[in-house]
Amino acid sequence: MAERLTILIAEDNAADRMLLSTIVSRQGHRVITAANGLEAVSLFHSERPQLVLMDALMPVMDGFEAARLIKQASGEELVPLIFLTSLSEGEALVRCLEAGGDDFLAKPYNRVIIEAKLLAMDRLRSLHATVLQQRNLISAHNDYLLNEQHVAKAVFDKVAHSGCLNAANIRYLQSPYAVFSGDLLLAAYQPSGDMHILLGDFTGHGLRAAVGAMPLAQIFYGMTAKGHALEDILREINGKLKQILPVDVFCCATVLHVGFQQKIVKVWNGGLPQGYLLPDDGGEPVPLVSKHLPLGVLDPKAFRADFEVYPLADGDRVFLLTDGVLEAANAQGELFGEARLLEVLGCEEGRRNIFTAIQQALGDFRGEAKDDVSFIEVSMIDTPAHGRASAAFAHDSHEGPVDWGTRFEFRGGTLRSFNPLPMLLEMLLRTRGLQERMGDIYSVLVELYSNALEHGVLALDSSLKVDAQGFSEYYRQRGERLATLESGYVRFDVQLRPQGSGGSLIIRVEDSGAGFNAQSVARQRISSNSLRGRGLTLIKQLSDACDWSDAENGIQVEFKWSGQPIETSSSSING
Repeated sequence: MAERLTILIAEDNAADRMLLSTIVSRQGHRVITAANGLEAVSLFHSERPQLVLMDALMPVMDGFEAARLIKQASGEELVPLIFLTSLSEGEALVRCLEAGGDDFLAKPYNRVIIEAKLLAMDRLRSLHATVLQQRNLISAHNDYLLNEQHVAKAVFDKVAHSGCLNAANIRYLQSPYAVFSGDLLLAAYQPSGDMHILLGDFTGHGLRAAVGAMPLAQIFYGMTAKGHALEDILREINGKLKQILPVDVFCCATVLHVGFQQKIVKVWNGGLPQGYLLPDDGGEPVPLVSKHLPLGVLDPKAFRADFEVYPLADGDRVFLLTDGVLEAANAQGELFGEARLLEVLGCEEGRRNIFTAIQQALGDFRGEAKDDVSFIEVSMIDTPAHGRASAAFAHDSHEGPVDWGTRFEFRGGTLRSFNPLPMLLEMLLRTRGLQERMGDIYSVLVELYSNALEHGVLALDSSLKVDAQGFSEYYRQRGERLATLESGYVRFDVQLRPQGSGGSLIIRVEDSGAGFNAQSVARQRISSNSLRGRGLTLIKQLSDACDWSDAENGIQVEFKWSGQPIETSSSSING
């Protein structure tokens, strides 16, 4: 049985009004009647009927005006309105529909047709009510999900943006396509003050694309703060993403190690559009092409973390971008593309201010983003960055021992795949007085270990690093020799001794190499454009004392602290 409805009948002819009321009432519906359009509008407001039968031609207010007012008062609710008319001209019938009518009945009335039309209009009304209800449920559910995403994003942003994106040598732009961006931009200082930067693009966009961002950011920041090398961080991230993500979700990424002391940048690109090294002297942009698969695709045993190394002069910039920039499309469906990007990089404005130039070019192109859009510019600066990373070390509430010593020897097979510095750093962090000096200590450890491994064990010639080509050759030989290393060793002798209210840290590093004349190298005047010889100078600047002997393959450094952590003092050489 059909639902009982309240039906308004507006008809100025009393006989027709009574006939219609009888027919509709016998179908089980409640009937209310009006003799003109004005009464009909008033009754609609007071009774809120579910369906209206409206005569077109009535006194006081005709049916056309009454229909418009009723439809306006109905709002989103569908109240079917059937015009009652003796008009037969096409234009008159069209006028009925234009006034808001959903159907019409021709006079004289037929009971069977009236019943069929009422049933059809009731089905339409019910369907519309169901659609509105489902829309409201979807809207409420969407509002709930958006609120959940905003809360999750606030938590994620605190993790993902806890690094040094506000550093003076970094400029970036991120324009997410949804609440959660599939693009990820991270930057953090190593304990030495060198910088790690990651620009990533997860497949898709929105929450699905951001699922892997949280574990990636935690690994990136945690391992960078502890002094892990770029290769180790990449291996750890790839293994974690491979373990937790579905096979169709992965992260295209470009990762940088910016070495402020060595004036270099190490680049690993896995699946992102090629970035560019932009020389400050106006030279041609150097493409930083993708040579690897994205993070999370390969099994750990098949993953390669080898990187490209480029020298950077002060003012040189590295520019990275995601494919959202290149895939911006105009009204004709054309993509912005790499050719237009290269035009921007090559123009005068692009050299002066690449961000303004790209945004202007995208505006002129009238591109519409189809994905998350991100790009970043990193500049080489001549300000030593060591010491900036001290804040990365949480001060442990448990005071560690201050009178101890230990010795480690790392041999060929271990040196191939293990970086001992984070382990040593973790031990030293227990001593509260050293925490403020940890950036300096780590910088010195990096140089001592690099000298011992590269020049002592691997017998690499630092004189290769006189220009960009020699620099690349140096790292090529380093990778080859390290991959086949079977013998040799690097020893660390660490002594921590109390001295009054403070203490002294003495570190000696030895290797199995043939030795080199460290004093002679240290006395050389290093050119500001040279790519070698900076290590020993840095060791002297950051340690409180350093000592070496030509007769032994070792260097010893000392760091002191009082009851209050001391500032880095001028270096002295004990001989």
